[in-house]
Amino acid sequence: MTSRFSSTPRRRTVVKAVAATAAAAPVALAHAVPATAADLAPAFLHGVASGDPLPDGILLWTRVTPDPGAVPGSGRGADTPVRWEVAEDRDFTRVVARGDVTARAAGDHTVKADVRGLRPATVYHFRFTAGGTVSPAGRTRTAPAADATAPGIRFGVVSCANWEAGWFSAYRHLAARADLDAVLHLGDYIYEYAAGGYPAGENGVRAHAPAHEIVTLADYRTRHATYKTDPDLQALHAAHPVIAIWDDHEIANDAWAGGAENHTPGTEGDWAARAAAARQAYFEWMPVRASTEGTVYRRLRFGRLADLHLLDLRTFRSQQTGIGDGDADDPERTITGRAQLDWLKAGLAGSDAAWRLVGTSVMISPVAFGSLPAYLLGPLVELLGLPKEGLAVNVDQWDGYTDDRRELLGHLTAHNIRNTVFLTGDIHMAWANDVPVQAATYPLSRSAATEFVVTSVTSDNLDDVLNVAPGTVSLVAQTAVRAANRHVKWVDMDGHGYGVLDVTPERTQMDYYTVSDKTKRDATAAWTRSYRTLSGTQKVERVQQPVR
Repeated sequence: MTSRFSSTPRRRTVVKAVAATAAAAPVALAHAVPATAADLAPAFLHGVASGDPLPDGILLWTRVTPDPGAVPGSGRGADTPVRWEVAEDRDFTRVVARGDVTARAAGDHTVKADVRGLRPATVYHFRFTAGGTVSPAGRTRTAPAADATAPGIRFGVVSCANWEAGWFSAYRHLAARADLDAVLHLGDYIYEYAAGGYPAGENGVRAHAPAHEIVTLADYRTRHATYKTDPDLQALHAAHPVIAIWDDHEIANDAWAGGAENHTPGTEGDWAARAAAARQAYFEWMPVRASTEGTVYRRLRFGRLADLHLLDLRTFRSQQTGIGDGDADDPERTITGRAQLDWLKAGLAGSDAAWRLVGTSVMISPVAFGSLPAYLLGPLVELLGLPKEGLAVNVDQWDGYTDDRRELLGHLTAHNIRNTVFLTGDIHMAWANDVPVQAATYPLSRSAATEFVVTSVTSDNLDDVLNVAPGTVSLVAQTAVRAANRHVKWVDMDGHGYGVLDVTPERTQMDYYTVSDKTKRDATAAWTRSYRTLSGTQKVERVQQPVR
């Protein structure tokens, strides 16, 4: 489908739990980005981006370096006037909108322009100018009109891009596709660890900056800026609008409302201050509109074809339950918070779209874990920090908050809400699941929805953690998982890459792609598998080829 619209941290979340059961852009940058601010001032060293497409608008982003000393996080540099332009053509001979903003030190010299008055389902080109310097040009697309009968939409889908763990080749391959309406980033856009912390120093391909674990506002700004110097990430943002939510590593590992596994108040200060700093830097550095509560849960519409409900599963959640302490079913514990769950339920029930897509940073499908031979269980327990007395359930997922899941799935079945598809990241593996109301009796009991989980861009999965060849140890684990979970139709524990989600009125299909070697800058990408959900079925089925 081409033209659908006119014109040693302890966590690897499910990597831990599952392992214990066995994992050239269509629009090239207009100018080469200077290597340092000294080459050109003002300078656009961190690329350009767009996001959160609306039928009549788009959010534009860039960062200006007004002088060589105004590095991200420094608080230095003069306030700088910036002009933005949106055009119908890449040569900017038909400019349809322009305006002025100011890059201020108080905002780390990042700027956003929430442009309105554009035409639906239309490709536009955009750029910025500061002090006579013109930024690289970007390409973006608006959403179809809210009441339009759109024949199809297509998203790139990614998550979990650890700077140190590999090169961002997956971004490069998505940037090279001219057929995407947007890219959905499901979290862990950055990682908070110190250089050499995860993965272990000798396994990294490049070092984080700053070198220490990020805690302060300046730290988070510097880390975001480091990621946005990556040419493949810049190409992705220049080629497609990005729709992003955060998971935990944008703040700290296994974050919850009052703290995180990777936060020590005695040495790292007040949690609320750290979380506020992380969120401020996120909204400064990402092409994302904040919700009214200052979080990332929000809703975007793509004609009458799909409503996209985007969740924040860190800001409001209760602390993760301890392994085996029996609190996962406590109705007082929540992963969404009351207001967000009510908002989601109302949005799903009130939607008149053909498909209800839900962007969720952690897996909603229940997972039970089968047994493993001792020769495999011992090394996995040692490497992944699991309790030696037994296998862990991944309590960082919806499995640790079963009352919220029970309420949401009960809402879908009670109101006969069909065609709900959860889109998930976090666990560094690819999955295709039915979402059962009662996992223990499935498939005799019904499936309320389906779920497509994408693997990581670079973050370690099973073969990386165990330092074994792909497709060896993982086969044992994958077999054990599927045997214990009949609703899991496929799981890949070793690949790195991305997904391409294609939505038509008749079906939603996820094509899974893997890169050849995340440690190689010139890694190739290849299609691996495809699964789809036919309208009205609430089940996934394998497809033998990707959508063309």
